[in-house]
Amino acid sequence: MKLSPDPITLQKQKAALKAVEHVEDGFIVGLGSGSTAAFAVEAIGERIRIEGIHVMGIPSSYQAFELAVQHGIPVTTLEEHPVIDVTIDGADQLTPELTLIKGGGAALAREKIVASASKVNIIIADAAKKAPYLGCNNQFVPVEVIPFALSPVKRRLAEMGGKVTAREAKGKLGPIITDNSNAIIDVVFGEIKNPAELAVKIKMIPGVAETGLFVGLTDIAYLGTAEGVEKFTAKRA
Repeated sequence: MKLSPDPITLQKQKAALKAVEHVEDGFIVGLGSGSTAAFAVEAIGERIRIEGIHVMGIPSSYQAFELAVQHGIPVTTLEEHPVIDVTIDGADQLTPELTLIKGGGAALAREKIVASASKVNIIIADAAKKAPYLGCNNQFVPVEVIPFALSPVKRRLAEMGGKVTAREAKGKLGPIITDNSNAIIDVVFGEIKNPAELAVKIKMIPGVAETGLFVGLTDIAYLGTAEGVEKFTAKRA
């Protein structure tokens, strides 16, 4: 991997390279989505070519699938391998306790499924993604919604105190559509004091497929910094 002169990109690359050290010969690897996870996919592909290790990837999105093919990583499915050895993914925001907000790339449901099927789930990010609490700096929480329920779900989320925006697609009219053929609502709640409780309340709204609140699903996080890589660990729920 050619290291970038851009400081933020370099932080992402350093975190990705550290996480990929956990990948061993014969592993089933969950492949996350987004710009940071893409560096991990690239690094795994390099290890396959240079070291000759044999791994198979389970992509969490079509984007991750395309990157796996591009970098020579054989792909498989949860039907064939229901237990994943290690998953490497990014995050939109995370706390030192490893509660996360994910879903900026609209792959939150599949990312959560892959994370929950993993023996070890590793999150990689640049230093700016670290926050003292979720919702800091008006970070939105993505919510994946069955299109038929879009209007009532928006109303219920607003009643819960959220500032609600249906995410629009770029380059075409209408909402963005996920790999599961659902819509995405972005909700700003401000400071989220109890992410687990909020996640349950949102999931209980009829029509909600998944939330971008990831609680008790992460074992290790590597944050790239100007000085190196910072490591955080937590006991999974």
